[in-house]
Amino acid sequence: MTDKKIWVIKLGGAVLNSEQAAHDLFSALNTRAQQDQTQGFVVVHGGGALVDSWLNDAGFATAKHQGLRISPKEQMPYIVGALAGCANKQLMAQAITAGLRPVGLSLYEAGLMTTQKLKALGQVGTCEPQGDSLLPELLAAGRIPLVSSIGIGADGALFNVNADEAAAALAHQLGAELIFMTDVEAVLDGEGQPLAQLNSDQIEQLIAQKVIVGGMEVKVKTSLHAARHLRRGVYISSWQKPDNLLALLEGQHVGTQILP
Repeated sequence: MTDKKIWVIKLGGAVLNSEQAAHDLFSALNTRAQQDQTQGFVVVHGGGALVDSWLNDAGFATAKHQGLRISPKEQMPYIVGALAGCANKQLMAQAITAGLRPVGLSLYEAGLMTTQKLKALGQVGTCEPQGDSLLPELLAAGRIPLVSSIGIGADGALFNVNADEAAAALAHQLGAELIFMTDVEAVLDGEGQPLAQLNSDQIEQLIAQKVIVGGMEVKVKTSLHAARHLRRGVYISSWQKPDNLLALLEGQHVGTQILP
């Protein structure tokens, strides 16, 4: 195992729509890595907009259930190609130009085995540690793992895993700090104002009031679950401001902190 302090950083798929945004985020990571070489970084990514585009071009309709993409088997070649292929390599390219040394992985290489979450969702998966991860060795060697949210089951089946859930599972496995870099500056209240902190009671209330819905509901619930397992706060902040990421890595309070 590496003795570095590890950060798991989940990048929202929309960051792929802006090469400059991805480059700036990786440049911030490189700056931090140069300042403090006792830290290691694992980046987990989705790519929902890219998947939508590929599926639409192939003539497939797409649907979601409670923020999770329904993933029939016949759509999986496109979902896998978009996430583990195109999105992963686009991000690798931006990481390389920012001076990092990335390695592209799926969840299996990162040490997670995947099973079906719910039959009605098709090939949507849930993951758990399988005890054989390349991440410690890569981090010890100063590499930056870029992990797509594609999982593989014990029977060889391919699964589409929610990237927030994948990031939380990896943070738990590594005992790492966890940051969700999303499309918004913070979780917002009913009047559209940012919330600095949220606990389980507040989250439950905001979901009941339909203030937190869809993908943000999945993200907040996943963050709360991760905070409880990690026994510390988990942050949700914006990928659109690379300085936010630097501030979080330096221990500042930015965005919304989800408390266990």
